[in-house]
Amino acid sequence: MGFLAIRSAEAFTRRAEQTVVTQAHIKSIVEQMLNEFMEQNGFELVDIEYVKEGSNWFLRVYADKEGGIDIDDCGRISEFLSVQLDEKDPISEAYFLEVSSPGAERPLKKPQDFEKATGSNVFITTYESIDGAKEFEGQLVSFDGQELVVQAGKKSSTIALAKVASARLAIIF
Repeated sequence: MGFLAIRSAEAFTRRAEQTVVTQAHIKSIVEQMLNEFMEQNGFELVDIEYVKEGSNWFLRVYADKEGGIDIDDCGRISEFLSVQLDEKDPISEAYFLEVSSPGAERPLKKPQDFEKATGSNVFITTYESIDGAKEFEGQLVSFDGQELVVQAGKKSSTIALAKVASARLAIIF
């Protein structure tokens, strides 16, 4: 009985690892499909998610442009991507395609996202504790490509980019 439980746990771990690889692979393929179209049309590809929620898979594309993205822009991106996905058919399971703005609290993923966010309010979580904290909310004072400095009141925290688990713009009321 114990052996079966161990095998089941190992099988579950392998399936989870395969799903992560598959998700990363699909995100990479979709990014390749979109890059040229996005650049030619003045759009920025903010993020791609391929996630399972309940029994359904969702392919989510977050896009933006100077001055903000609107519903018509999202429709153009969706139509282009739908044709590409139908032609190349890289996803074996059924899924829902969603294209939208990243919203006011847009994620910060790439170094250029942090550069653009300098001077803005951010919310950052880290993989490990820094000065006794794993969550930081405040103004992104600087980013040098390797480290970012977040100012919250009188406290300033320096965070290595490699230690950032997630980051997004923050609306502070």
